[in-house]
Amino acid sequence: MSEHFRLIVDDQSELELLNQDHAEELFELIEANREFLKQWLPWLDNNRYLQNTIDFIKITQMQYERNETVQFALVHKGKIAGIVGFHRIDWLNRATAIGYWIGEQYQGKGLVTKSCSKVLDYSFGRMGLNRIEIRCASDNIRSRAIPERLGFKEEGLIREAEWLYDHYLDHVIYGMLESQWLSNEKLVLSR
Repeated sequence: MSEHFRLIVDDQSELELLNQDHAEELFELIEANREFLKQWLPWLDNNRYLQNTIDFIKITQMQYERNETVQFALVHKGKIAGIVGFHRIDWLNRATAIGYWIGEQYQGKGLVTKSCSKVLDYSFGRMGLNRIEIRCASDNIRSRAIPERLGFKEEGLIREAEWLYDHYLDHVIYGMLESQWLSNEKLVLSR
């Protein structure tokens, strides 16, 4: 696939394969939302300069070329609103996990839920994956609402799963199987 590969989310939004053309705008979004994002994301101290964002995109492009992951820029009305993508793909077990974040000003529009729905269609359809996980901090109610709206099954709690600057966060694990998604797809899309 080319670096211009994209998934249409709706008439105002799309997921574009993350590439160097996104670097400046993505870094500006991170900067404008740094304090907001720091509530839940541990990597912000490692992304203080534009070059850090450029390096991150280079890594994701190399991983994409090796068929290890896919990272998308979530573009809404022509502006980058956040990131939706896979953590490392486990091809032996046909499984991966979806991660996402969005700028504060873009919350409450259903953008991440609709984007994850498109990513699930792509994952189970064209990629042939069997299992997708989403892990959320147990206290992150907005993030947890996304897999719950999409019909994921809550599978458990991992205690102290992630170090966030000065404390640990527990993670709730949600899982979706291909067979479950295919049987629930029409229900989810009508919500």
